[in-house]
Amino acid sequence: MSTLFSLSQLGWQNFYQQQLSLDEWDGFIATRVVAQHRNCLEVIGESGRRTVEINSALEALTVGDWVLMDHNDRPIRLLDRRSLFSRKSVGSKLGTQLVAANVDTVFIVCSLNHDFNLNRIERYLALAKEADVEAVVVLSKADLCDEPETFTQAVQKLDPLLIVEAVNILDIDSSQGLKAWCTKGKTVAFMGSSGVGKSTLVNALLGEAAQVTQDVREDDSKGRHTTTGRSLHLMPTGGWLMDTPGMRELQLANCESGVTAAFQDIAELAQACQFGDCQHMEEPGCAVKQAIEDDNLDQRRLKNFHKLLREQAFNGASLAEKRAKFRQLGRHIRSAQKVKNKRTH
Repeated sequence: MSTLFSLSQLGWQNFYQQQLSLDEWDGFIATRVVAQHRNCLEVIGESGRRTVEINSALEALTVGDWVLMDHNDRPIRLLDRRSLFSRKSVGSKLGTQLVAANVDTVFIVCSLNHDFNLNRIERYLALAKEADVEAVVVLSKADLCDEPETFTQAVQKLDPLLIVEAVNILDIDSSQGLKAWCTKGKTVAFMGSSGVGKSTLVNALLGEAAQVTQDVREDDSKGRHTTTGRSLHLMPTGGWLMDTPGMRELQLANCESGVTAAFQDIAELAQACQFGDCQHMEEPGCAVKQAIEDDNLDQRRLKNFHKLLREQAFNGASLAEKRAKFRQLGRHIRSAQKVKNKRTH
């Protein structure tokens, strides 16, 4: 028998309530997407859990979304999202892939072995900033590292206000500090590359083996990829936990504000540059380059800042060009249809 939840237990907030008219509140059912499959969705509402067909008339949905259903189990309307994680489609495809919606906190997981990479952490932070979601960096596999404090300090230097937690994923008690973000009705998501121990952390917070885990390969210290889908799980604390597949590729698009926010130290230094459009390359009077010479800023960080800005601009332009071509094609088809209609009348 399906467990019943109140809307508040599912994460319902005034933000969603204010989007509904009285007729919608009385005539439709508010549900939350908890799992996504190729041709169907699993949703939960106050009447329980059900599987429904995807309504192709609606825009693309993702796990965490709130959807109004009619009494025939048909999705009618997607409610505006408080937050949305997305990325450029993998490979050379043009398009956007939705990752997660309506997340309160994201745990960015990076393991303390060969996987540790400050550039990758900055990439995830840019994504979190763009979504306006609180980020917590979780350094996993601390038991495999002789001096985890060194890595913690390196991450902390990215942002003094950033919360960093080092955990031993094989010790359940080590992950208990993460429960502070897993309170009733709150939604947290794990993100990180494959094999960093996300599934083990998920199991620790859920108190059960909800996700299959695999051992670390000895030759490169990498775990094996285990999670293949996205789904929401109820934690004993009353919060909702979303596990996401390991991302072998995370291309940013239309994420300039997120990148700038993730590199706030560079943005603040730039205010003292001699030129307002300074690119921090070879311009005279560049406060950012001066900070590097004075050992107050890492050259690696500036290089990654430039890289992420270029990447999101390139990918964003590619997506915009694709949409423009679709609009042009649509106008052409409508124009041709009008000519055809005139000839037949």
